[in-house]
Amino acid sequence: MTTKPVAPSQSSGDIYVERAKLPEPPRIHDYKHRRYNSIVDSTLMPHFADRPDVFVGGEGYLCFNTGDHPSTWLVPDCVAAFGVSPEAILLDDCYLIDDVGKPPDFVLEVASRSARRRDYTVKRDGYARFGVGEYWRFDHTGGRFHDAPLAGDRLDNGRYEPIELTDNRPGKMYGMLSGYSAALGLYLCWDVGNLRFYNPETDEFLMNAEEMQSALAEAQERIRQLEAELDT
Repeated sequence: MTTKPVAPSQSSGDIYVERAKLPEPPRIHDYKHRRYNSIVDSTLMPHFADRPDVFVGGEGYLCFNTGDHPSTWLVPDCVAAFGVSPEAILLDDCYLIDDVGKPPDFVLEVASRSARRRDYTVKRDGYARFGVGEYWRFDHTGGRFHDAPLAGDRLDNGRYEPIELTDNRPGKMYGMLSGYSAALGLYLCWDVGNLRFYNPETDEFLMNAEEMQSALAEAQERIRQLEAELDT
C-alpha cells in the first residue's frame, strides 16, 4: 500500500509514516465492465494530459477521510477533478476529499451485472453527499442494468438535477443520445452501446487508445507510400 511522507528527517534519508492500510477496493469481475472503463481512461487521460492540475482516474476509494466508516466509502469507475494535485491523490492511493481540498468535479459509473440498481440509487445519493459536481452513468446494454442507456446529474444546492439528454443534436451527434458535461467541456454520447466524448471546440469525437493507434498506423503507412513515390 502506498505510504504518505511526513516532513523530511534531519538524518540521512526520508522518514515515512505508513497510513493505516486501506482494504483493497472491491473488483467487479466483468470483462465488458473493465473494457469500457479502459476506453474511458484512454480517452479522457490524453485529452487532459497537458493540464498538470487535472486528475483523471478511477477504481479507487472516494471518501472525506479515512476516519470515516468504510461503509460510507465509494469506488467510482472514473473520477475527474480540476485545480488539484494529481501527485498528491496518487500518493494517498485514494481520493480523500479533506486532503485534496475539494470533491471531484465529475464521476462516471459504467453499468455492471453486480452493481445494477445500486449505481442510480445508493451511489447517486452518496456522490451528492460527497458534493460531486456531476454524476454520469453509462449502460452499454442500453438500459437493462441501469435505469437508462446514459444519464447525467448536476449538483444544485446539494441535490442532483437531471442533465438534459437528446438524440436530436445536429451534426455528428445526430441520432446519438447525448448530454453536455460542463465539468469536462465535452458531450457524452451513447453510440450503439459505446460511450463517446465529443469536443464542441474541435467538432470532433475524442479518440480512445485503439483509435489513436489505428490513426497512427494509417499515417505511418501514408508516409511510407509518399517516401516510396519520391524515390521513384
